[in-house]
Amino acid sequence: VQLQASGGGLVQAGDSLRLSCAASGRTINRIDMGWFRQPSGKEREFVAAISWSAASTRYADSVKNRFTISRNNAKSTLYLQMNSLKPEDTAVYYCAAGPRKGWGTAEYDYWGQGTQVTVSS
Repeated sequence: VQLQASGGGLVQAGDSLRLSCAASGRTINRIDMGWFRQPSGKEREFVAAISWSAASTRYADSVKNRFTISRNNAKSTLYLQMNSLKPEDTAVYYCAAGPRKGWGTAEYDYWGQGTQVTVSS
């Protein structure tokens, strides 16, 4: 599976962005997926995850009620809608597929290249 993340950019606090992650090479219809982020100089951290059927989702406390993860299996695309963005959301955002040890750990089989999100105050 190849993953291509896009949609990042420079926004102001309070703005919204939607990230996309296009999958190719293999169907993702039966693969759980997630979003992680890595602020400059810090470790990669869990943001959100979604089951293959989209029936279940999970969020980091820091983004709960502001971010929404979704997927369109017909389009092989994962999304992350980010609302009410804060400066502390600034990071490189990565999409991932195929968790090995649960959704919250950064151990996935496939990773996208990352897209930069910068939120100014």
